[in-house]
Amino acid sequence: MKAGHSKYRFPGADILLIIAGVFSAAFGLEGFLLPNQFIDGGATGISLLITEVTQTPLSLMILIVNAPFILLGFRVVGKWFALKTMGSIALLALVLFVFDFPEITEDKVLVSVFGGFFLGAGIGLSIRGGSVLDGTEILAIFLSRRSGLKIGDIIILVNIIIFLTAAYFLSIEAALYSMLAYLAASKTLDFVVDGLEEYTAVTIISTESEAVRLMIVNTMKRGLTLIPVRGGYREEGEHTDYQAIYTVITRLEIYKLYRELDRIDPDAFVVMSRISDTRGGMIKKRTL
Repeated sequence: MKAGHSKYRFPGADILLIIAGVFSAAFGLEGFLLPNQFIDGGATGISLLITEVTQTPLSLMILIVNAPFILLGFRVVGKWFALKTMGSIALLALVLFVFDFPEITEDKVLVSVFGGFFLGAGIGLSIRGGSVLDGTEILAIFLSRRSGLKIGDIIILVNIIIFLTAAYFLSIEAALYSMLAYLAASKTLDFVVDGLEEYTAVTIISTESEAVRLMIVNTMKRGLTLIPVRGGYREEGEHTDYQAIYTVITRLEIYKLYRELDRIDPDAFVVMSRISDTRGGMIKKRTL
């Protein structure tokens, strides 16, 4: 589970995030997806699909479909997380049952994009609050431990089955628009969880390593690690020794780093990779 919590948050912050997430997800479901027979991926998509086929209330299907995943969560993730997830999903079912959100639009593209947006935002806010509104990730963690497959691959496989089933029971067009809603939800979820401060790990190899080090410390205001490395490109026996620099910055600081590196060493070799979260060190933590 992704996290980005500050240890100085007030105790009710998680509850507020979960409540906001529940109402956002409920609005996306009843205001956009459900009235237009569109679904999403995961347990939410299964609930929507069964509701469309059987006319069972969505609030009831949300509880029934997620129940096995919640029970599995006690074993796979932990008691506290499973309890918070159970409470979040129960609250979502209650909101869907009590509140009657109006249908916002019948435009299929708008329904897919904004239905996915509000649903993804709701799931992302609940994750920031320490729970989930969809139990599919719990199943993916369990199957990953048993089979050795990646969690992401399992989630993709489950969603492929869901969308193929939707194409059979609803229509191919509905399944395609549902995939668009799923993509919108996924991107929104990533943004809500990671935010603008999505972390990027940077490794820099430069002949001007000392100048680069001073720039990162004094200009970027970041911590770093020096790693002794030896270049292995040349076929002959002579290899150059370097001090590789490893640091972590946010996505918004990438341009600033490139600008400073161009000033110091335009030929510096830079490798970047996305990381989901960090702990400790000189990292500016998010407050939500």
